[in-house]
Amino acid sequence: MIRRLCMAVMCSLGLVALTSVLAAETAAVKTGNTASALFAGGCFWCVEADFEKLPGVIGAESGYTAGKIPNPTYEQVSAGGTGHTEAVRVTYDPARVSYAQLVDFFWKHIDPTVKDKQFCDSGNQYRSGIYWQNESERKVAESSRDALLSSGKFKEIHTEIIAATAFYPAEEYHQDYYKKNPIRYAYYRNGCGRDARVQQLWGSK
Repeated sequence: MIRRLCMAVMCSLGLVALTSVLAAETAAVKTGNTASALFAGGCFWCVEADFEKLPGVIGAESGYTAGKIPNPTYEQVSAGGTGHTEAVRVTYDPARVSYAQLVDFFWKHIDPTVKDKQFCDSGNQYRSGIYWQNESERKVAESSRDALLSSGKFKEIHTEIIAATAFYPAEEYHQDYYKKNPIRYAYYRNGCGRDARVQQLWGSK
């Protein structure tokens, strides 16, 4: 009897703890205590998947930015010529993760040494970029890049750091692609050599 009572209490406490965590995350969204950041690192499926594993990130949305025409489609962007790059809008809780930490996380999940490509994807639409939305973000991003260059780790960094322009969400089937199509996503990511190149550049996480 006592053992059953203890187990019931422990389950209740666990449920309360889980409910508290979920409530805190929901409250952060409802109260507007969030911020957003824009990054491009090649395939937006992969960038979205990486950021959604980072504590403090509430969600990531695949889309297109830094282009010349409004409301582009995937077919238009992937064909090249629109000026857009595949990008991700990250929504996060500044109380749990800072913009500087997002930038540092971003660097360590891309290859900043190449121009107009990322891993197996080539073309201007796959260039890497950090798109700042205010002066504070600009200073953080540029200082982070400069520190990498000063460290001697890389001779050149081709990741563009420019003011953010309109962000257009990608089609629904692209959102959370890694969750909806885990086998296809894993096949693509492994075949593209993304993680192998990241480890070569940055070492094991």
